[in-house]
Amino acid sequence: MPITVGHDSAKTRKTLTVGDQSIAYYSIKAAQDAGLGDFSRLPAALKVVLENMLRFEDGKTVSVDDIKAFAEWGAKGGQNPREIAYRPARVLMQDFTGVPAVVDLAAMRDGIVALGGKAEQINPLNPVDLVIDHSVMIDEFGNPRAFQMNVDREYERNMERYTFLKWGQSAFNNFRVVPPGTGICHQVNLEYLAQTVWTDADQNGEQVAYPDTLVGTDSHTTMVNGMAVLGWGVGGIEAEAAMLGQPISMLIPEVVGFELTGRMMEGTTGTDLVLKVVEMLRAKGVVGKFVEFYGEGLDHLPLADRATIANMAPEYGATCGFFPIDGETLRYMRNTGRDEDRIALVEAYAKENGMWRDADYAPIYTSTLSLDMGTIVPAISGPKRPQDYVALDAAAKTFGEYISGQRKEWSADQEDKADWYGEGGAQAPRDIPGDIGKHKRAKVKGEDYTIHDGTIVIASITSCTNTSNPYVMIGAGLVARKARALGLTRKPWVKTSLAPGSQVVSAYLEAANLQDDLDAIGFNLVGYGCTTCIGNSGPIQTELSEAINDGDIIATSVLSGNRNFEGRISPDVRANYLASPPLVVAYALAGDMNIDLVNDPLGQDKDGNDVYLKDIWPTSQEVAELVEATVTREAFQSKYADVFKGDDKWQGVETTDSETYDWPPTSTYVQNPPYFQGMSKDPGVITNLEGAKVLAVLGDMITTDHISPAGSFTTTSPAGQYLTERQVQPREFNSYGSRRGNHEIMMRGTFANIRIKNEMLDGVEGGYTLGPDGEQTSIFDAAMAHQEAGTPLVIFGGEQYGAGSSRDWAAKGTALLGVKAVIAESFERIHRSNLVGMGVIPFEFTAGDTRKSLGLTGEETVSISGLDTIKPLQEVPCEITMADGSVKNITLKCRIDTAIEIEYIEHGGVLHYVLRNLAKAA
Repeated sequence: MPITVGHDSAKTRKTLTVGDQSIAYYSIKAAQDAGLGDFSRLPAALKVVLENMLRFEDGKTVSVDDIKAFAEWGAKGGQNPREIAYRPARVLMQDFTGVPAVVDLAAMRDGIVALGGKAEQINPLNPVDLVIDHSVMIDEFGNPRAFQMNVDREYERNMERYTFLKWGQSAFNNFRVVPPGTGICHQVNLEYLAQTVWTDADQNGEQVAYPDTLVGTDSHTTMVNGMAVLGWGVGGIEAEAAMLGQPISMLIPEVVGFELTGRMMEGTTGTDLVLKVVEMLRAKGVVGKFVEFYGEGLDHLPLADRATIANMAPEYGATCGFFPIDGETLRYMRNTGRDEDRIALVEAYAKENGMWRDADYAPIYTSTLSLDMGTIVPAISGPKRPQDYVALDAAAKTFGEYISGQRKEWSADQEDKADWYGEGGAQAPRDIPGDIGKHKRAKVKGEDYTIHDGTIVIASITSCTNTSNPYVMIGAGLVARKARALGLTRKPWVKTSLAPGSQVVSAYLEAANLQDDLDAIGFNLVGYGCTTCIGNSGPIQTELSEAINDGDIIATSVLSGNRNFEGRISPDVRANYLASPPLVVAYALAGDMNIDLVNDPLGQDKDGNDVYLKDIWPTSQEVAELVEATVTREAFQSKYADVFKGDDKWQGVETTDSETYDWPPTSTYVQNPPYFQGMSKDPGVITNLEGAKVLAVLGDMITTDHISPAGSFTTTSPAGQYLTERQVQPREFNSYGSRRGNHEIMMRGTFANIRIKNEMLDGVEGGYTLGPDGEQTSIFDAAMAHQEAGTPLVIFGGEQYGAGSSRDWAAKGTALLGVKAVIAESFERIHRSNLVGMGVIPFEFTAGDTRKSLGLTGEETVSISGLDTIKPLQEVPCEITMADGSVKNITLKCRIDTAIEIEYIEHGGVLHYVLRNLAKAA
């Protein structure tokens, strides 16, 4: 699809010659020479956005004043929050978020036909790649059959979804699907799809070079910023609008400069570095901002480590964590099999357009902070948030303090403490923290051991964050090799798994003969996908699960992922820790969070001698030599040669050839959503909110996992009851994430996380509230009762509301439950945008008001005025009628941030806005 550029391009359109190739580009220096401002010291990340303005400047959507605003940004010390219209080059999806996006596109085809348009008007205008990576679940583990058995179950569970996606691949233009079993979308993007500098033909057929940019329907789209590709996560709603040619409305962001100095010390990993970066940036506060990394430390930081840091931008709250183009970018592109002509273009373009990092790179930043990488120590994060950084040598003590806090009323004598580990268990630590917690002495069937607070039941090498990094993956393999040689293996109660982010990982682990060592201690290949990190950890042993729940045990997991929110990893696990892959292996050997990995033995060797972590930890040189020998250009080229072809199972998926989808009426996976049914040709108006009831009062750091969980659900949940009524057996329930194409399931799953706490109730966990009759009921049932009565609903929340995944269903479900407004202390960027995209208005408290200071119980009635004349970021009056009839008047800040967002709300959402405009153009 040719790109369309602005009409006034002569000022800045130039020609770049690379070898024997001449290609047009839009020159920032030419814009400066034309008198549009001084752009010389803009950060590289912001120059990418500026180039976008130059390329699409048309006097309407993008004006000359928009371009000049970037010079003003620099003159004002890195601040100028002007609204701009930004157009990314492409869109990336994964299947959990991609299925509902394709469902929406299919529904829009039905909708536009109903409005008098043509189905083919609904087509992506920008390239879209969807990678199926979220579906595989770890049913089988710890044996050579695990991979194939999990793949077979994946197809059994998900055939309806895969049939639908394959229909989409043939029905829509510019839409490609990477089949199951290939890898994680961000790793596939980093290793293959991304080009750093993109090329395409314009409307005149001339080739144009421009920065590779994207948005993705997964928050960890930011990973590719490690390769100087500007990208971030958006909800499926916003991504669909971008696909259909709608620019992304955004404010010119602040850019925080993060200086890295020094170099990593022996025994540390990129994971240890990123956990410290997350802690520092969360403390600074970078929500809605770009973070750009600079400094001489980058000269010693491999791109794999950069990608690890960029990946976790959602965890530190930034829009992105960007690394400028430099020699390491080119080295990585060459090593991963990119074309030499492309690599030459990247270097020439970056140097010509001021996006190259060298020793003289010194841009203006809004603010800065610095980290000496020589101070990094081994670390983990947990038990509930990625920013809960813990140095490894303090991990056991900190865990003990956590448990003591959870078990304030529990005490035990020294004899009990000595009995924690049971027969066949690990040796007890020398200094066991006092009053550590509960233990259950009943034996688990088939295994002779007991469990207690801190027993590690899941240890998983998983996720895009770390499995994309050969240094930590080779490191994990070497830990396994050394442990195996000494006779150590995983503890029998630990469910171990290895889910690489791409097939290339398996290629180099096998080339190094490390997969055999990983297999020997239980880290067999279980699949290529997100698995445990997304909550697809699969069931643990039934007897073990029963012992945990019967004994009220705080079991733990350790994973090399990026998220450890409550209720995400497994319903049986309350404490979750993020760690590097080598440490995941070490914790599987220890089997217990109470063991101090730095000072206590992990176990005994064949001769009964204590084995410590230092005895099995590889040196940096050992790791580097194996990476150099096995991570080759040829491996990448071989594994990605037929990336869209898939295996025999994918090729055997049959689908129909039609412009509109023939919705299967009995499908429990894919249903036609109600968003566009009965839609009028004209938008509505924004009205004041009158007499709204409270559906939930929620605390701080309510994540999108709390709002719309991705994992499993029970027969007693509203979603489980829905499936049971349709004769679906519990074994076939699959997960919320896999059923995102069915709004009936997802409505019932909204606010249904097993760990969410509605403060309207006293200490109750799970998706419950008070119904219109004042009795406790599920949030779904209460919402339906209020809808039937015609009563609008509001949600109250605390700080960082909507943190975490770019989960569009967290907004879709909220809207379908009848919630008209969410009132919180602060919002995370993506979820705020998603709420607006679904017609739900976000509001923030002002003047120090909070749900606590106002004494809210959920029995209040809420009215908000001033919405009929609303302007972006306007403050409006809110009247809260308390349960006793008294009235509190407060002021709220409306978080409709831009003028176009007001139009979205008027239309009922961004997709309604796009659909009506397309229908008018028909």
